[in-house]
Amino acid sequence: MAAKTLQGKVTSQKMNKTITVVVGRRTRHPKYGKYINLSTKYHVHDEKEVSKEGDTVLIQECKPISRTKSWTLVDVIKKGEIVE
Repeated sequence: MAAKTLQGKVTSQKMNKTITVVVGRRTRHPKYGKYINLSTKYHVHDEKEVSKEGDTVLIQECKPISRTKSWTLVDVIKKGEIVE
């Protein structure tokens, strides 16, 4: 069985070798039928620290690295805007 992969946006890279990625999804309300935007934050292991805030990245599930980290960075799909 293949490991899960998700695509999301980097919101924080303040920790050493760890980034925070927000993955969004749209789901339908069970009763009213309206579409709702939901998001989940993941702590992701970034060994070479190649990603920055605002980047769109591809992450993959792995064995737990720490208490909160069980995802690793696969690829940086799109570089984010540099805001100064």
